[in-house]
Amino acid sequence: MTLSEFQFEGLLATALHVLAASIATVHVLLRKRDVPAAIGWIGVAWLSPIFGAALYFAFGVNRVHRKARRLRGVRPSKTPSPDARELQPQERLASAIGSITGLERVDGVVEAVLQSGDEAYPAMLAAIAEAKVSVELSTFIFRTDEAGLPFVEALAAAHRRGVAVRVLIDGMGGGYFRSAAWRALVRRGVPAARFLHSAWPWRMPLLDLRLHKKALIIDRRAAFVGGLNIAAENLLARPTRWPVRDTHFRISGAVVDQIADSFDEDWAFTTGGDIEDTPSTPTADGPRARAIVSGPDQAVDRLVLALLSAVSSARRTIRIATPYFLPDERLVTALQVAALRGVEVSLVTPATNNHRLVAWASDAHVRPLLESGCRLYRSGPPFDHSKLMTIDDIWCLIGSANWDARSLRLNFELTIELYDAALATRLSDLIDSKRAVPFLLEDLDREPLLFKLRNASARLAAPYL
Repeated sequence: MTLSEFQFEGLLATALHVLAASIATVHVLLRKRDVPAAIGWIGVAWLSPIFGAALYFAFGVNRVHRKARRLRGVRPSKTPSPDARELQPQERLASAIGSITGLERVDGVVEAVLQSGDEAYPAMLAAIAEAKVSVELSTFIFRTDEAGLPFVEALAAAHRRGVAVRVLIDGMGGGYFRSAAWRALVRRGVPAARFLHSAWPWRMPLLDLRLHKKALIIDRRAAFVGGLNIAAENLLARPTRWPVRDTHFRISGAVVDQIADSFDEDWAFTTGGDIEDTPSTPTADGPRARAIVSGPDQAVDRLVLALLSAVSSARRTIRIATPYFLPDERLVTALQVAALRGVEVSLVTPATNNHRLVAWASDAHVRPLLESGCRLYRSGPPFDHSKLMTIDDIWCLIGSANWDARSLRLNFELTIELYDAALATRLSDLIDSKRAVPFLLEDLDREPLLFKLRNASARLAAPYL
């Protein structure tokens, strides 16, 4: 008895499905540490014949491996000193983050706190115009509008006068199909590259792994870091359809070397080039600082571990301002525990968000915090893109990372921790000034059932929002 052609094709399809699902399952079991994600991907692989396994290998596998390494070798994590338990909370935190990052604390002075593009862009353009040796720019969004064109011209002018200029633009945020800023720079002869981008879809790595860093490095002596992209919506003095408030910083000191090292690795990874061995700036007296470079290519979740260490070190206050709040349960639990042991935990998010799904999911995510006594607030318009955190008015964190899965797990991010009481107090006051409207547990309870279901459904997509 022979099989019909239809039966043979059915058996072949079944065999291919079992083989593909089995391979995907083995890969998940060996590589995925997050249990819910692992269960979800295994279910998708088996319940969706062929397509489920293809979906996993297209979107569930981290293929990013750093080709770039510092010439002086990968810095290993430090081993905490045996007497770390005898240190004060601030020093214990410094020891923990040193072990997480493998970097020493060095001097880092925030010379200016700049509000939105109105203050930041003129300062950044002036710094580019004054550069003598080098200019490195890393950004997620770079538009050729009234904000971006002056940067294109300033970078081109610096290149023409002999300054070593390099510009790195994210391959998705900078425009996947047409990056006008990249084209404009290349036409002017400026060395520019697009991070994780290819014109051929099959050569494009995972679409959700993005370069989210914002850093402008001048002569390796000063750097501008924070959350500010290069786009006209950041110019609040000029009305736009969707204005964005943000906070950026000019910083100097030996920590600029750590910021520059991060750029060098990203540039070498993107272009396939080598990293030049540049002398480090000797550390000096002054406030201590350290770069926290995080991304999906790292063996440990550096940023998550640093945030957990900071939250657990708090004795009096934790203040956070973030445009998107969708952290995993580890961070939610840490904030709950802090509030329950008497720490005043304040979280500020925008009243109106530019990503509705994120806002809906966030509303379904914050109930445990409210029930534990954390204080939540909404900031008034316009949409606030600032990323700020302070602990006990002693320690602060600035940079590009949001409190969401994309920043904590998928993006390549750059944040700076600073042990500067004067700056921490200033940033705490800034966070407090954003607290326009309290968001209470009663507000959640009063929402219609349909809204609650909508928010809870959106929260299921939190790992990829």
